[in-house]
Amino acid sequence: MSRLGNIGGRLYRGEVSYNFVGRQRRWYAISGAILLISIVALFVRGLDFSVDFKGGAVFQFTAPSVTQSQVENTVTHAGVDGAVVQQLTGRLGNKSWNVQTRSLTNAETNTVENALTSQLHAKITGTTFVGPSWGGQITSKAVQALITFMIVIVLYLSIAFEWKMAVAAFVALIHDLVIATGVYALTGFQVSPATVIGLLTILGYSLYDTVVVFDKVRENTAGLLGGARSTYSEAANLALNQTLVRSINTSLIALLPVAAILFVGGGLLGAGELKDLALVLFVGMLSGTYSSIFIATPVLADLKEREPQYQALAKRVSVRASGGRAAKRSAAKAGSRSVTAAAQAPLPEDDTGDVEADTDFEDDAAAAPPASALSTTRVPAARGTPGTARPGPRQQPRRTGGSTRGRPAGKKKRR
Repeated sequence: MSRLGNIGGRLYRGEVSYNFVGRQRRWYAISGAILLISIVALFVRGLDFSVDFKGGAVFQFTAPSVTQSQVENTVTHAGVDGAVVQQLTGRLGNKSWNVQTRSLTNAETNTVENALTSQLHAKITGTTFVGPSWGGQITSKAVQALITFMIVIVLYLSIAFEWKMAVAAFVALIHDLVIATGVYALTGFQVSPATVIGLLTILGYSLYDTVVVFDKVRENTAGLLGGARSTYSEAANLALNQTLVRSINTSLIALLPVAAILFVGGGLLGAGELKDLALVLFVGMLSGTYSSIFIATPVLADLKEREPQYQALAKRVSVRASGGRAAKRSAAKAGSRSVTAAAQAPLPEDDTGDVEADTDFEDDAAAAPPASALSTTRVPAARGTPGTARPGPRQQPRRTGGSTRGRPAGKKKRR
């Protein structure tokens, strides 16, 4: 098995783990900084909407030996300011250009076309006019589609899972939406209908990854309140580690073709709407993977840990953990005291008070209780040592010699 496969297996079994949920403040701080930059860019630079949203005219033509600055200067000298010039193809064919302007009259349109053909020797391939009302309708439809998508997603997650999971997923979607639009404001890319399509696509992709993690969280937290094994945050973090490799692999595989479209199609070929679509997909997939791991699950754990039953569970887990450590320390101290008491116990004595070796110890070793189980009850002592405390039943030594062998009990030897 590959090294990545081994890591994935160890993560799934819980042998190794990274505490994503426990470090949620760090992820919140990082996301807060990124969101702040995106919001500032939106207010300062704003979004550059295409002609489909704000209305205007689009001139498409081919000119093999001109530059972008020449096209911009020609349109400006024709009396049209603020034109947006895009190169559609590059080294693989003739240069094709797309010039977007504000709404023009018929006279202004003819002036621009004549300037392009006379000064740049361009061949006009098409002229498109989009009215302001049409652009307003496109904008309204895009906003309606986005709001409808959000509502349907929240309702689905509330029914399929629970409303707190729906709230966490909604927070992650807003996080991805703000970051994607902030990148468009920073880079100056145009927002076209293709951008809206890509935005809805990446929101669905982010939601897909989040739902996979939440399903594992629900599986790990089933019956969690019935015991005291782990808290909700610990179970959610385990689910996140178990699906981590899967999320990374899925994201990498999806990002490879999107990166090819963005850097090859947009950079080398100069594709217009294809470049807009690829940028929002690339940024959205990255932010969606990040939010499903570092935002959605930590937010869910924070919401669940506020519930009284999970707060009580956290206390039981804490008590169990501290009790286990205390029990181990008590057992270690008790074992040490037992060994010390056994080592300090007095040896058995004979009738005269002298210490003798127990020659029958080997025969009775199997029947004798362990030292830790010996009783410390005071028992009557032998003659000569009244009141002596002995640990447990006395082991009477066998006499192997001496002058009293075979003497009848209670009789003395006559001289």
